[in-house]
Amino acid sequence: MGNWVVNHWFSVLFLVVWLGLNVFLFVDAFLKYEKADKYYYTRKILGSTLACARASALCLNFNSMLILLPVCRNLLSFLRGTCSFCSRTLRKQLDHNLTFHKLVAYMICLHTAIHIIAHLFNFDRYSRSRQDTSGSLASILSSLSHDEQKGGSWLNPIQSRNMTVEYVTFTSIAGLTGVIMTIALILMVTSATEFIRRSYFEVFWYTHHLFIFYILGLGIHGIGGIVRGQTEESMNESHPHKCAGSFEMWNDHDSHCRRPKFEGHPPESWKWILAPVILYICERILRFYRSQQKVVITKVVMHPSKVLELQMNKRGFSMEVGQYIFVNCPSISLLEWHPFTLTSAPEEDFFSIHIRAAGDWTENLIRAFEQQYSPIPRIEVDGPFGTASEDVFQYEVAVLVGAGIGVTPFASILKSIWYKFQCADHNLKTKKIYFYWICRETGAFSWFNNLLTSLEQEMEELGKVGFLNYRLFLTGWDNNIVGHAALNFDKATDIVTGLKQKTSFGRPMWDNEFSTIATSHPKSVVGVFLCGPQTLAKSLHKCCHRYSSLDPRKVQFYFNKENF
Repeated sequence: MGNWVVNHWFSVLFLVVWLGLNVFLFVDAFLKYEKADKYYYTRKILGSTLACARASALCLNFNSMLILLPVCRNLLSFLRGTCSFCSRTLRKQLDHNLTFHKLVAYMICLHTAIHIIAHLFNFDRYSRSRQDTSGSLASILSSLSHDEQKGGSWLNPIQSRNMTVEYVTFTSIAGLTGVIMTIALILMVTSATEFIRRSYFEVFWYTHHLFIFYILGLGIHGIGGIVRGQTEESMNESHPHKCAGSFEMWNDHDSHCRRPKFEGHPPESWKWILAPVILYICERILRFYRSQQKVVITKVVMHPSKVLELQMNKRGFSMEVGQYIFVNCPSISLLEWHPFTLTSAPEEDFFSIHIRAAGDWTENLIRAFEQQYSPIPRIEVDGPFGTASEDVFQYEVAVLVGAGIGVTPFASILKSIWYKFQCADHNLKTKKIYFYWICRETGAFSWFNNLLTSLEQEMEELGKVGFLNYRLFLTGWDNNIVGHAALNFDKATDIVTGLKQKTSFGRPMWDNEFSTIATSHPKSVVGVFLCGPQTLAKSLHKCCHRYSSLDPRKVQFYFNKENF
């Protein structure tokens, strides 16, 4: 527990502040509408659900203001660059952008549910008070006629006994935009589940752009002023504390109390979301401008296990290790953009990506490049954008863990290391790298086999064999492969990969690995970087906490995961 607090105190503080602001805004708005004299008569019809609806609306505005900021990729890359000299704790918060985006979305869903339920009660009470003929205060307030609406004196949006709640819902701006926003929100949230994103990315991509309807609906939702309060002039003339008890005499000429007049609550949502929307529009304009710059494909390589490698050039393109780009192929889909980690090094005169067939879009792209007698499809590129792997050279010891195609960011890092040794870069802070690559099939190892062979040779020639400790793990095998490997175990090179490092069968024993690293580097700061599934992330995260020392002078493990 102590290690967890040491590693995550800033994240916890940030979440506590965010949750605290939500609680404060809700309670403050609730008390305002529950106690304010301006809404005395409104509460006579609606009760406490008025305050619930308005308090949740304020929290919706607050969280809708935040929802777009974590997905402004250029903004995050800019902040990552300007925070290059910030503490590791502050920089790591930028890696949790999608986690915070999801938390804000869940909060929006919560307050949307509260808002809808409260308004269901509100409209039911509006309807019952309009049908009421007992002469109660609520019925008198609801009977303010439609003719007087021009004078701003009406309080109940249901203007006649024949008017239904459904009619008001679908003919008023607030009701119609509320329905549209709710449908858009439901579709966005349900299509953003892990299963949909992994199996049907196109569904997630298209439905998530319904946020445009959500934002537009939110901006105009308050127009029409269905929630109304007494005007200041009317309160000065006939304060509810003095006149509510004598509502039967409001029409008498001898009475000092006049019938109250009401005004709609001015729309405020647009004030909350205006700045983030402008920022996001600038973000999308910048993305569009960069995506229109010409991309030249210099080399196409088909690797085993249906993996496509594209090497490209683009004017003004500059990258760092571990970064990623978004790729679009107009001949397949004009609107779909997919993220891919760069596998090239900053020192190379091109940039490259490796694409594994994992859905309709990627399969269609690979098929298009496999057609030998067809022109090469046009590719559009947006980026690069920063990730946690950019910080790999800020650590004395780095642990790189790639699962399958998740090895791509570490290919960039390992290539960069090779170039740094070639150029005798003395500014390299990293003294030791542990690299773990976990694959299901043997063919995957050939993707970067040449790179690992070159690194082996380079380390031997420079006398730095101990700098890179890499382990390859095969999780899918048959008895023939195991038997063949056992018979050839004494050979200098591995029978599966051809490398000097032997392939291990099964999965790493992470407790043993972390224990060995902690023992070998008792006073080092160790960065653990993962590009792989969530189950593996949980295991590594726990190990980072378990083997980090409470003493800041001793070994510390910092977990970093690629998030797209």
